[in-house]
Amino acid sequence: MTAITHLLSEARSGDAAVVSRLWQEVYGELKRIAAVKMAGEHRQVTLQATVLVHEAWMKLAGGGHAEPGVFENRAHFFSAASEAMRRILVDQARRRLSQKRGAGEAVVPLEEVCIEAVQPDEKILQVHEALDELAQHSPRQAEIVRLHFFVGLNHQEIAALLGMGESTVRREWALAKVWLFQAIRR
Repeated sequence: MTAITHLLSEARSGDAAVVSRLWQEVYGELKRIAAVKMAGEHRQVTLQATVLVHEAWMKLAGGGHAEPGVFENRAHFFSAASEAMRRILVDQARRRLSQKRGAGEAVVPLEEVCIEAVQPDEKILQVHEALDELAQHSPRQAEIVRLHFFVGLNHQEIAALLGMGESTVRREWALAKVWLFQAIRR
C-alpha cells in the first residue's frame, strides 16, 4: 500500500490533520502534472499551474462533491484529479469563448461575419464532448485520454497509475485517438 493510499484510507475518519498530510504528499505530483499540462496550453490560457492544482484540490477535498476519504487508492485519486483539472480547463475555455462570442454585445448579421479557423478553446471543447461520448463506449480508453491529454502524463506514468502494461496503454491510446478523430470530424 502506497503512502498516498494509506493517507486516503485514514482520511475517511475526517481528521483534518490527515487531510493536511495528504495534501502535502500529493501537492508536488499534482503541481508537476499541472505544469506539464499548462506548458502545452495555448497562450490565451491565463490559469497558472499552481492555481489549477489548488482549484482541483478544492473540488477533491470537499469544495465539490467529493472528499479525500472517498478515494479507494492512489490511482483512483489521481484519476479524479485529472478529471477535476480537465473540467476546470474546459470551464475556462467556455468562459473565454463566451466572451469572444460577444457576451451581451449587439448581434451582427450573418452576412457580415468573417469565419475564423478553429481556436484552441474550441478544440478543448470538441475533445471534451467527444471524450464524454467515448467514456460511454470505452471507459478505460477515456481514462487514458484524460490522463494523457488533460494531465500530460506519458504512457509509462499512465500504465503505472492504472496498473496495466505500457503496451496496453499505447494500444488503447492509439484506438482512442482514431475514435476521437472520427467523432470530432462528425
